[in-house]
Amino acid sequence: MFRKDDELTEAASIDRVSDVAAVKAAIAASLKAAQTHTAPYRHWTLAGMLPDDVVDALMALPFEAQETHGVSGKRELHNDTRTYFDQSNIERLPVFEAVARAFHDGGIVEAVARATGADLDGTLLRIEYAVDKTGYWNKPHTDLGVKRLTLLHYLAEDGQEDLGSDIYSAEDRWVKRVPFRRNEALMFVPSDSTWHGFEQRPIAGVRKSLIINYVTEDWHDRWQLSYADQPVRSLTRPRKA
Repeated sequence: MFRKDDELTEAASIDRVSDVAAVKAAIAASLKAAQTHTAPYRHWTLAGMLPDDVVDALMALPFEAQETHGVSGKRELHNDTRTYFDQSNIERLPVFEAVARAFHDGGIVEAVARATGADLDGTLLRIEYAVDKTGYWNKPHTDLGVKRLTLLHYLAEDGQEDLGSDIYSAEDRWVKRVPFRRNEALMFVPSDSTWHGFEQRPIAGVRKSLIINYVTEDWHDRWQLSYADQPVRSLTRPRKA
């Protein structure tokens, strides 16, 4: 949640940070330059995914970190304090609107599908604004199920490079850690091998990120979605991992 109502007003009055076209252009360029990694499963790392002013605006939003009260391991354990690019926040925060409209755009959906081979046709956009602090951890999981694509975008501060996602070759076999750098991202198509998580460790300050998913119509918590009644369309057919 926001710390104060006046901070909400200030954040909501941020100018229309570039425009949707600029956000789409940055995403498209980032996808074209994405680095492909094949081990332990196919995934991509991206840089410069959003315009700098959009990143600045996102990082400046005064959302508080979740209180884990000693209980962590799954994000859904604290659903009542999570923040989404839902309709309410899109209407209040221009930067949320610009990012949501860009990722909902048919051209961007098609570009993501072509880059990854993901089956995105008929899926729904879900974006979470995550703010974590020491005490948070996330056990290895695959995202397999109703998520058709996962994109983790990092809103990193200087000195936070060690706070990236952990990647595993199996639930109990750590392989590497993705660097947590400003405006960089990790992307993959969920499968039974896409093990990832966040090993428990100290977090300097707060760890901010966007969790971007395209999910199927089976997603239960539809209030979390950006456009719950507007599935995206893609002509790209899925390819095998």
